Amino acid sequence: MPVLVASDLDRTLIYSSAALALTMPDARAPRLLCVEVHESRPLSYMTEAAAQLLTDLGDAAVFVPTTTRTRKQYQRINLPGPQPAYAICANGGHLLVDGVTDQDWHAQVLARLAEECAPLEEVREHLMATADPVWVRKHRVAEDLFAYLVVERELLPEEWVKELAAWAENLGWTVSLQGRKIYAVPKPLTKSAAVREVARRTGAHLTLAAGDSLLDADLLLAADRGWRPGHGELADSGWSAPEISALPERGVLAGERIVREFLRASRPKA
Repeated sequence: MPVLVASDLDRTLIYSSAALALTMPDARAPRLLCVEVHESRPLSYMTEAAAQLLTDLGDAAVFVPTTTRTRKQYQRINLPGPQPAYAICANGGHLLVDGVTDQDWHAQVLARLAEECAPLEEVREHLMATADPVWVRKHRVAEDLFAYLVVERELLPEEWVKELAAWAENLGWTVSLQGRKIYAVPKPLTKSAAVREVARRTGAHLTLAAGDSLLDADLLLAADRGWRPGHGELADSGWSAPEISALPERGVLAGERIVREFLRASRPKA
């Protein structure tokens, strides 16, 4: 009966240079391992200690990367350890099995979205009409499932985000602000649904999870135990739940702590 470990990636396990939060003196900074290269440049990192822990975790549990990234964005990441047999992309819209989309799962997701929430095009048009070019840098649609904006965070009006969230709520959509990105995601498109499917297929008796954003809340609530770092949407809002540990660490050291906790909880007690 395996243990299933489902973890968000960006700002949970892996970190851009801007998100590392290395506040200690340079001489005491942890050694870093680059785990993602984009356009020939290093993009995402974890500590070398976290990399070794993740390698060990691959032997102790079924590790499932669980991300809002598109499949193409996910496939840029080169995590240490065994290649995961399962991965969840597009916030649950795609379940990868040995790197290939499970078409039956994807079809089920599309049917659920068509039935339970407003169409993507309506949301995309609203974003195009209301977002100010002064602070919007990019409009993006991900996997024909959800939309997001890349913004200048310091220019972004907080009131606009609140109004967007209220508008989206009435259409069955969720809004999440993560770093320089604002996501608009259908409520039925969840990481937790895909994780439950992997748990069913693997026969896992225990599910562990970690995440930092509003889009990870359902994942954490669906797990038997979970962890959130000391940064991100969930930490900023003071979000908590009975089986979720709020860690004090921020930045890349939070990622290391999370993998350490995963490994500790995955190993059978003596």
